[in-house]
Amino acid sequence: MRIPTILPAMLVAAALTGCVSPRSFAPGTSMVEMLARAGPPTDIRFDRNGDELWEYTTGPSGTETYLVRAGADGRVKEVTQLLTEDQMNTIVPGKMTKADVRQILGKPSEVSFTAAGTVWSWRFKRDGIQLGHLTVRFNPDNTVMERIAIIDFTGGRGGRDN
Repeated sequence: MRIPTILPAMLVAAALTGCVSPRSFAPGTSMVEMLARAGPPTDIRFDRNGDELWEYTTGPSGTETYLVRAGADGRVKEVTQLLTEDQMNTIVPGKMTKADVRQILGKPSEVSFTAAGTVWSWRFKRDGIQLGHLTVRFNPDNTVMERIAIIDFTGGRGGRDN
């Protein structure tokens, strides 16, 4: 298979030509082309059915995390924006674990540790306009204790309020 010999050249080409957002790739695009145009992902993992999952985060200050799902044929199946209110609302306190949350929302922007447990945070945009912050606090057994979303009504609109 030629991918290992092509990979370094692709990484150099991506660095020289600039990066493109993963959201612009349609199903059927080859992962080699995606790597060449979007650059290396921030994380690569595999799901239970063998699909390869490439995560592109814009953190720690960014508000988007894209998950690119590829099949065994090395082609994009779908591209999903993970940091949406719909995704966040699927987090269920008392039932989900850190691993579940990581799968749903991607890598957190911030991780902190308190006496009460671990806290993960993400920035997001509500309705694509208002800046928000999601915090998920975990119990000592790594289950979700609580999920809190805070919306910044003063500065997250990208300009002055009229």
